[in-house]
Amino acid sequence: MKAARAKTPRRPALKKASPPGPKDPVGVYCRVRPLSCPDQECCIEVINESTVQIHPPDGYRIFRNGEYRETQYSFKEVFGTLVAQKELFDVVAKPLVEDLIRGKNGLLFTYGVTGSGKTHTMTGSPGDGGLLPRCLAMIFNSIGPFQAKRFVFKLDDKNGVDVQCEVDALLERQKRDATPVPKTSGKRQVDPEFADMINVQDHCKVEEVDEDNVYSVFVSYIEIYNNYIYDLLEETSFDLIKPKWNNCNTPVRNGDFIPPQSKMLREDQNHNMYVMGCTEVEVKSTEEAFEVFWKGQKKRRIANTQLNRESSRSHGVFMIKLAQAPLDADGDNVLQEREQITLSQLSLVDLAGSERTNRTKAEGNRLREAGNINQSLMTLRTCIEVLRENQKYGTNKMVPYRDSKLTHLFKNYFDGEGKVRMIVCVNPKAEDYEESLQVMRFAEMTQEVEVARPVDRPLCGLTPGRRFRNQAFREELARKLEIRGGPINEETEEQSASEILLQNFPPLPSCELLDINDDQTLPKLIEVLEERHKLRQKLSEEFARNVLTFRTALRELDSNIMSKENYVQGKLSEKEKIITGQKAELEHLEKKIKTLEYKVEILEKTATIYEEDKRHLQQELESKSQKLQRQVSDKRRLEARLQGMVAETTTKWEKECERRVAAKQLEMQNKLWVKDEKLKQLKAIVTESKSEKPERPSRERDREKPIQRSVSPPPVPNAPPVRLRHRRSRSAGERWVDHKPPSNLPTDTVMQPHVPHAITVAAASEKALAKCDKYMLTHQELASDGEIETKLIKGDVFKTRGGGQAVQFTEIETLKQESPTGRKRRSSPSNADPPEDAADSEWTDVETRCSVAVEMRAGSTLGPGYQHHAQPKRRKP
Repeated sequence: MKAARAKTPRRPALKKASPPGPKDPVGVYCRVRPLSCPDQECCIEVINESTVQIHPPDGYRIFRNGEYRETQYSFKEVFGTLVAQKELFDVVAKPLVEDLIRGKNGLLFTYGVTGSGKTHTMTGSPGDGGLLPRCLAMIFNSIGPFQAKRFVFKLDDKNGVDVQCEVDALLERQKRDATPVPKTSGKRQVDPEFADMINVQDHCKVEEVDEDNVYSVFVSYIEIYNNYIYDLLEETSFDLIKPKWNNCNTPVRNGDFIPPQSKMLREDQNHNMYVMGCTEVEVKSTEEAFEVFWKGQKKRRIANTQLNRESSRSHGVFMIKLAQAPLDADGDNVLQEREQITLSQLSLVDLAGSERTNRTKAEGNRLREAGNINQSLMTLRTCIEVLRENQKYGTNKMVPYRDSKLTHLFKNYFDGEGKVRMIVCVNPKAEDYEESLQVMRFAEMTQEVEVARPVDRPLCGLTPGRRFRNQAFREELARKLEIRGGPINEETEEQSASEILLQNFPPLPSCELLDINDDQTLPKLIEVLEERHKLRQKLSEEFARNVLTFRTALRELDSNIMSKENYVQGKLSEKEKIITGQKAELEHLEKKIKTLEYKVEILEKTATIYEEDKRHLQQELESKSQKLQRQVSDKRRLEARLQGMVAETTTKWEKECERRVAAKQLEMQNKLWVKDEKLKQLKAIVTESKSEKPERPSRERDREKPIQRSVSPPPVPNAPPVRLRHRRSRSAGERWVDHKPPSNLPTDTVMQPHVPHAITVAAASEKALAKCDKYMLTHQELASDGEIETKLIKGDVFKTRGGGQAVQFTEIETLKQESPTGRKRRSSPSNADPPEDAADSEWTDVETRCSVAVEMRAGSTLGPGYQHHAQPKRRKP
C-alpha cells in the first residue's frame, strides 16, 4: 500500500498585499541567579514581579567621570534567586508545550553573559530538572496512550513527513529488530547520570488532547560552532583532538583528525528553514528522549575559562517535532490523507554566553570561539533592532538574517508565525555590571518586536469519540466471548430449545417385555404414542397458524418499510435539492467573499497610499508653517527695526533743524550787534573833535615787510611761561570717548579742547564705547583762507537691540584760528597817499575789529577767534 505523504505544517506563505493578522509581542522573562559567595557585591536588585534595578558597583563612577545612575528594566515577569524550576516551567514553557500538541510552533531560548545560569535553566541539575526534561515529560504524559506504533510516521529529507501503512511500518520494525544496533526503546535501566533530572513527580500534562489522533515524537540535536552547524546525534567518530586552522579560520584535514561534516541550511516549499541531513530520532518515552539528548550533550563543545569552569563554546539547539494524524471513521487505522497530517516543532535553544576576552583571558582557539559567539549574538541583536524599527516606524529595511547561521535558522519564527519566548539570565555580581547592562537593554528592546499569532489547524470533519467507541466495542465482544467460553454457534441454542420442548411431552412408559404373555406394556405404549401424535399435530397446526400470522406481519412490515423508504427518499431528494441550493449559495457567497477580500485589499492599499500622502503632506505643512512663522517673526523684527530707524531719523532731523535755526539766530544777532557797534563808533567819531583825534602810527614798514604768519605766536623771550587754559566741556560730569585720529596736527594754541576723565582713542572701538555714554571726534581740515579749522563732533552713545553700540551726533563745535595781519585792508595801495577821510575810516575799522576780537564787548562766552555754531543739547527734565 502506498504511503501518504504530508508537508510541513506551516501557515501559507504570506502575501505582501494580505491584511496583517493578529500579532503577539515576544515574551521576555528575567531570571536572577544566586551569588556563588554571600560576600560578593551585588549590582542587581529585584524591585517587584516585573521590574529589576541595576546600579553601578562601588567605585565605578570614579572611573567613569562621576556618572552614577540607577536604571530600572521591566519584563513580562521577573524570577528571583529563590525561584524553583517548576515555577519557571509553568509560566514560561508550559504554554509552548500546549501549543505544540495543538499543532503550533514555538521557540524558547536563554540569553545572557557567560556564567549566568543559562545551561542550568535549560537542562537542570540532579534532583531538579530544567525546562527541557520537563517539556519532554509533559509531552509524553499527554500523548502517552495515543502514540502511534513506531515507523507509522516517517520523516523525509525535505522537512516533510510520510504516513506508512501498517504493513510497511511492520517491515520497518522487523528490519530494525534484525540489526545488531542496540535499540533505544523498550524497558531498560535508566542511566543514573541523568536519572534524577527526568524523575519529575508532578505529572504535568495537557488537559484537552484530541483523543482521535495518533502522535509520534521526533527529536534532533545540533550545535552552531564558529558559525558552522554540526549534528550532535550523528553516528560518526567525534575526536576531541583540536584541528589545525588555516588563515581563513576553517579546519584543515590531517592524518590524525577528521572533523565532523558541517550541515547546510535549506528552505522548504513552505519557507521553513531546516538543517539538511540532520539526524532525527523517533522516541516513545521521556527516558528515551532524554537519553538521546544526553548523548548529544556529551559531544557539545565546552571549555574552561577564567569566568566559567564549563563554559559553552557553541549554541545548542534541541528540536522536538510532533507528528499527528487523525484516525479513520472506524477508529482503527491512521487516516491516509496528507491534508490531515500536522507537524509542529518546539525549539529549545541554549545560547552561548557573551564574554569579554580581557576578562576571560582567552587565547588561540578560545579567542576565535569568543569572537564568533559575540558576532552571532551581535547579528541577533541587529536583526531584532531592524525588526523593531520596521514594525514601529513602518519602514521596509532588509533584516540581515543570513549574516549568521543562528538567525538564519530561526528566520521563519520572526517573519512567519509562532510563539517566541526568551529567558534573560543575569548574574548579580558586580564584576558583570557592564555586560549585564548591555543584556538588559537588548532584552527590553526585544519585547517591542511582534510575531504573528499561530492559527488553529482545521478540523478533520469526522465524528469525535470514534477511538473510544471502537475500543468499547472490542471490550464488549471480548467479554461475551469470555462468558461463552469460546466460539458458540446456534445449534447449541436449538438443542436446548428442543430439549425443553420434549420435556413437555408425556413420558414414555417402560418398553421392556418380560413375559411373552404380557399384554399391558404394548397397549400403554400405543396409547402414549397416540397422545404424543395428537399433541404434535396440535403443535404443528399452531405452528402453521403462527407462521401464517408472522408472514402476514412481515408483509405488513415490508409494506410499511417500503412506504417509509419512499417517504424518506422523497424527503432526501428535497433535502438534496436544499443542500444543492445551499451549496450554490455558498459558492456564490465564497465568490462574493473573494471579491470583497480583493476590494478590501485594494482599499487597504489605497488607504496605505493615502496615509503616506497624508503623512508627507502633514510634514510639508508643518515645514511650511514653521517657515511662515519664521518669515512673520523676521517681518516683525524688520518692522520694529524700521520703526526705530524712522524714530531715530526723525529725532536727528528735528535736532538738526533746531540747531540750524539756533545758529541762524545767533548769526543774525552777531550781525546786528556788529552794526550797533559800528553805529556807536560812528556816532562817537562824529561828536568828537578832530584836534583830539590821536595820530595813527604809520604802516609803511608793515607794508614793506609783511610778517610771516605761523600756526601759533612765538614765545616772548625772557617772559614767564604762560599757563595754558583748557576749554572745559559742558558735559564734564559724564564719561566721554575722545576720538583723536593720528593724522591730526597740534595747534599749540592757548585754549585747547579738553574733557576730563575721558578715554582717548586713535580709532573708535566697541569696547571703549561700551564704557562711556558720550562721544567726541576731533576733525581737522584746511579752510578757504589756508588756516587749519578744527571741528569737535559730539554725540550720545546708546545700546542697540542687537547688543552693539551706536552713536547719535547732536552738535558740532568749530575751532578756527585767524591772524590779524593777514586780513584784507580797505585802504588804497602804498604808492598812493590816502585821503584823510580814508585813513580815518581804515583806522576806525581796524580798531573796531581788534576791539571786538580782543575785548569781546558783546559778552560772548567764547574765546578769542572761536565761533560757536551749535545749540547745546536740551536735556530731559
